[in-house]
Amino acid sequence: MADHHHHHLQAFLDETSLYNRIVLGHLLPSAWWDPLPHVIQTWLRNCIAGTLLYFISGFLWCFYIYYWKYNVYVPKDAVPTRKAMLLQIYVAMKAMPWYCTLPTLSEYMIENGWTRCYSSISDVGLPLFLVQLALYLVLVEFGIYWMHRELHDIKPLYKYLHATHHIYNKQNTLSPFAGLAFHPLDGILQAVPHVIALFIVPTHFRSHIALLFFEAIWTANIHDCIHAKIWPVMGAGYHTIHHTTYRHNYGHYTIWMDWMLGTLRDPANDSYEKEM
Repeated sequence: MADHHHHHLQAFLDETSLYNRIVLGHLLPSAWWDPLPHVIQTWLRNCIAGTLLYFISGFLWCFYIYYWKYNVYVPKDAVPTRKAMLLQIYVAMKAMPWYCTLPTLSEYMIENGWTRCYSSISDVGLPLFLVQLALYLVLVEFGIYWMHRELHDIKPLYKYLHATHHIYNKQNTLSPFAGLAFHPLDGILQAVPHVIALFIVPTHFRSHIALLFFEAIWTANIHDCIHAKIWPVMGAGYHTIHHTTYRHNYGHYTIWMDWMLGTLRDPANDSYEKEM
């Protein structure tokens, strides 16, 4: 049994080492990163991957909505200034090295067998994998809703952490680059449910990593002020209201939690939209 457990953990280590080689090996001379301890390599890889993802998704998204589709999705007086976007990039970049401690810690705990992660879908079979993934996402949704709501409701948390993000409170100050413009601890707290879930529900390792990184793309998307009407997805229309009323739409991927707890405000029948 111990041998099986060791083999199981080795699979995680092999996978994280592979990711480190893919990212660091292609971008840095091996003399720079090869001698570093595994956990530092992992952190460095997460920083590089996170930064690349942030810039690539942000630039593509901004190019698409502010240049290519100029005045189609976002009225031209609501296009954020270059200064506003640069400030968001500055805040996000300052926080990035800190954000990356979270996936690094989660990978460390997984490699050491502290979580309920498994390395291959074939370990459990596809049907069970899908059920567990759904449970994982429900837990994350629940966790992020309450974390986000408490960051508003507990006054010192709001004042010292979450207010940094809420200086972007109008359409022309919100952009995809605002997606990661948080106080470092705020960004980490809002992603912590991803890690807590690993101790509660058996989770496929690669899916966990993918979802953590998908957060970066998702947050870029919900800060672009474009209301994609895909029920029950918590799109930018809902999230823009969150940035203007501060009391509604705390949810993450979906509107379920807000709907159940009475904090939902729908852009479709919202007077704020009409004033815009």
